[in-house]
Formats: sequence, C-alpha cells, structure tokens
Amino acid sequence: MTRGKGKRKAVELTEEPKPGETSTEIPSSKSKKAKPDVAPETDKVVKKKIPRVLLCFTGSVATIKAKHVIAAFLKRPCDVSVIFTNAAKKFIDVDEVMRMKEENFTLKPNGVFKGVFTDDTEWRNWKTIGDLVTHIELRKWATHLVIAPLSANTLSKMANGLCDNLLTCVWRAWDFDNQRKKVFVAPAMNTAMWKNPFTGKHLASLTGFPFNVQIIDPAEKTLACGDTGVGAMAEPETIAFRVLGPVAE
Repeated sequence: MTRGKGKRKAVELTEEPKPGETSTEIPSSKSKKAKPDVAPETDKVVKKKIPRVLLCFTGSVATIKAKHVIAAFLKRPCDVSVIFTNAAKKFIDVDEVMRMKEENFTLKPNGVFKGVFTDDTEWRNWKTIGDLVTHIELRKWATHLVIAPLSANTLSKMANGLCDNLLTCVWRAWDFDNQRKKVFVAPAMNTAMWKNPFTGKHLASLTGFPFNVQIIDPAEKTLACGDTGVGAMAEPETIAFRVLGPVAE
C-alpha cells in the first residue's frame, strides 16, 4: 500500500462504538506524544524492555477461555493487545473482553491491557492514503505474537502465506529478521484434525521459519465435542509461562 506525502493522520482503532464506550487507540511503536495508557513504547518502557504481547484468538472452541488466557498474561509485567478473528467471535463476547480493559483488570506492576482489535478494525479506521494501517502498526508494536488457540483453519492459512484477515496480515508482515520478535502458537482442534497429515505438514512449515515458531502442544482430554484424545489447547497459565516465564513473587 503506497502512502501519500505529508503528515500521517492519527487514527483510533476501536470496536464498533456504542453509547458510553471508551475508544482504544492503536498501540503505535513510534508515538512519542501519545497518552501513557495508549502508546506502549515510550523511553521509559523501552528501557525496561517490557514485552508487548499481541494475543490472537481464532475459530476454535478453546477461544471460550480467552479471558483466562488474557488474565494469565496480565499477571506478568507486559503490555497486551488482543485480536479476535470473525470466527473467534462465535465463541466469546468481545464487548465483555473490552470491559476487562476499561475496568483496569490489573494494576501495576502487572500487565497493562492496551486494546481489542477485530477484522473490522482494519477497514473502519483506514479511510485514505496516509492513515495508519492496522496490521502494520500492530506488527511494529508487538515483540511477541501469540496465537492461542490456533485453529486448523488459521494454521493452514499461516503455513501457506494467506493473509485474508487482520491476524494473518500481521503474520505475513512479521519481522523474522529481528530475533527479538517471538512467535508462539497453541494449536487446538479435534483429535481427528490434529492427526490429519496436513496438520503435521503445516506445523513443520511454521517451525521451518527463521528462529523457529514455537509450538505449545495441545493436551489429551475429553474435548468439547465429546471425543477423547489429543487436541485440547494447553492451559492458559502454561501458555503464559512458556511465553513470558513464571509470575514474579
């Protein structure tokens, strides 16, 4: 996408506004004058090297645990922004997650919940050449890309380079040349889908990327569909521990 000349416009990226809702600005990695609760990267934050985690939720039934996953990360010092795909919204009330942010779900020195983004965000906030591009700004902002749960469908898209929604556009634009940029995926799907040859092929494709995408293996248990086997997403605390380590005492 070609940018026009001149000053770039500031853009707010929010869910569809509702009466009384507070908007959420895009977390910009270059903003120096933005409000402290909006811009994640200030000189102070850079010095502390606070992880900036972009948590992504996809069309797996495990997305019903989204609030627990977010909470597990917010126990640790980090900034968190969240992406829900359209399919993910079938399993979670996004407005309820937005309220987690507005209610100051955690306090310092724990994590800071920056904002919630959906596929609608990209196009609602881009109006003309020169406006911020959501997936590019999120790609610049995040130090950690975490997809939990990773559905079979999104896995297939990622392995084949498709970029038809906000999450996969962030993935396609990810900076693999920067070793500090980490990617973690926690697959979650039916056991038959997990055992399918395509799944192994697609995971092998992801782990073949520079610096390797780290896979948080699913667990064996009775799944939502009633089948018993491997395919359940790892526990939220397990995921947060793999990405950021233990909670500080």
